[in-house]
Amino acid sequence: MHSEEPRPRPPRSPRKPSWLRAAQGRGGSGAARPGAASATPPDGGPRPADPAARTAAEDDHSVVDAAVYRDGLRIGTPDSLAATYRRLREEPGSMAWIGLLRPTEAELLSLADEFDLHKLAIEDALEAHQRPKLERYGDTLFVVLRAARYLDAPEEVDFGELHVFVGPDFVITVRHGAAPDLSAVRRRAEATPELLALGPEAVLYAILDSVVDGYAPVVAGVQNDIDEIETEVFRGDPEVSRRIYELSREMVEFQRATRPLVGMLHGLMAGFDKYGTDEELQRYLRDVADHVTHTSERVDGFRSALADILAVNATLVTQQQNAEMRALAEAGFEQNEEVKKISAWAAILFAPTLVGTIYGMNFRDMPELHWVLGYPFAILLMAIVCTSLYVIFKRRDWL
Repeated sequence: MHSEEPRPRPPRSPRKPSWLRAAQGRGGSGAARPGAASATPPDGGPRPADPAARTAAEDDHSVVDAAVYRDGLRIGTPDSLAATYRRLREEPGSMAWIGLLRPTEAELLSLADEFDLHKLAIEDALEAHQRPKLERYGDTLFVVLRAARYLDAPEEVDFGELHVFVGPDFVITVRHGAAPDLSAVRRRAEATPELLALGPEAVLYAILDSVVDGYAPVVAGVQNDIDEIETEVFRGDPEVSRRIYELSREMVEFQRATRPLVGMLHGLMAGFDKYGTDEELQRYLRDVADHVTHTSERVDGFRSALADILAVNATLVTQQQNAEMRALAEAGFEQNEEVKKISAWAAILFAPTLVGTIYGMNFRDMPELHWVLGYPFAILLMAIVCTSLYVIFKRRDWL
């Protein structure tokens, strides 16, 4: 980080990056007017329209707020990037804070030309979808942050991406999402001019503090979701597995947003002495680092808890399936017992029916038809067959 002692602002004539100089050289004049770039870098992308042919509103449509500060107080609110550059040159010892929302390539190239921003940082800010990181390019810091907010209605975590350029006398924020609310950050910073007077590092602290503070409602919302999920698991809700999976994915994203911040803040703290960071600001940044560490530990705990809940839910589902299978098996066994009883009685009743049917046939030459003992013999035969079958089925537990 940089020393914040007031010093005269150097003239804006730094050596431009080669990719910017090459792009401007193709325009014929070899120089571009302050506040705009005349071409894109040679690594691809459409060539922006001629800035002179556009109005200020068209050129700076993504500028949410641009202000110039001196001694912690706002001394100007330019209405365009070019006006901001001019005001910054005119006010020695001042600082510019430019806030952008999804800027165009031409706007980022204009900022790169004016503040000598590195090509790789510009590419990252334009493309978004970057991991949280902190990189130093000369005397400029490039910070990528992942902000988060909890949406109560869908019970989801929404993530936003924020890129911050911090230079000796400027701060540029490039936002790719609804979070964080940088207007609130700016209002709080302007309400404490003694802190804002510490310079760009104070603005970076305010942004870091806002992002980290924004994690607290998310942690509370996720904790509430986990409590609800535990209740649903033991209640046997069939949709709980999907909810556990979705929340686990959100915790993976949350972990990716918070865990790198711990190393980033420790890196900033390691440079306190080297860059002469104000002692009060050092205390503030240490406090933010403590909050980030706590949040990161909570997120790790959430992931472990969700993994345990998922394992318990899988066990309960397996037990429920086993109980259902056992109930089906018992029902099948009882059904088989009933079928055996019905079959046994059917066999017992079939025997006398067979004897009676045979002896009931009225053929002329049928033997024993005129036998005196024929009827008692038939009755005795049916009784013996039925009794024998009953004894056999009874011994086999069919009856």
